[in-house]
Amino acid sequence: MNALTTTFVRRLRDRDESAWFELWQDFGPAIRFQLQKWGRGRVGFETVQDLTQDTLAELSKCIDRYDPNRGARFSTWLLSIAKHLLGDEMDRRNAKKRGSGVKPLSLDERMDSKSAVLQVDEIFEQRIFGAKICAAIRRTETEVDFLHFQVWRMRVLDNKVGKEISIQLGISEPTVSRHVAKIRGHLRDTIMQVVMQYSFTPEEEGEPSSAGMGGNDSEFDAAVSEAYHHHQLFLEKESARN
Repeated sequence: MNALTTTFVRRLRDRDESAWFELWQDFGPAIRFQLQKWGRGRVGFETVQDLTQDTLAELSKCIDRYDPNRGARFSTWLLSIAKHLLGDEMDRRNAKKRGSGVKPLSLDERMDSKSAVLQVDEIFEQRIFGAKICAAIRRTETEVDFLHFQVWRMRVLDNKVGKEISIQLGISEPTVSRHVAKIRGHLRDTIMQVVMQYSFTPEEEGEPSSAGMGGNDSEFDAAVSEAYHHHQLFLEKESARN
């Protein structure tokens, strides 16, 4: 694992509340959605919430067993844990119906079995990537000047032109451009930090470039805006469903 990932895992093991909240906020919605999909109506929302928390807790305990040479992505690793925990939950329910005990398979046994091979679809991967971009935007907002970030938000996320922002905020258009450029530079670095923090494979590390964030300024802005709005739409739908 790279240094950023190793440091983050250490924070999880040290029960750093901010690290746990960060992980829950970033990836909780995508995991919950997949668990509900797998559950096919057999598990309620509260159970899904509990299983999601258990998935993130289990991550910090078993991550040292991860072999990057197997080429599994971070999202696949998370889902393997989630599927194991959901399997345990269903085993317990079935055993209770039969009135008998059951010994759940270990995490390693489930992940090594043919039945546990995960087929992660492109939509789920987009949600995970979108979560990383939104996490980078939130982190940037806490680290930069408030006005600079609001100017960037209006220009990039709200798609307002420089003249409109200039009139609304009472600043010159060149000042708008300077603020946007400053935040863009900070966000470029932060996106790479977040991606590296949660990445185990070269493919994951190259996701920003593949999504168009390795190009010029306008291409970067457009790619960030698209990823952000796509993820916000997913979160709104997930919230409305629950």
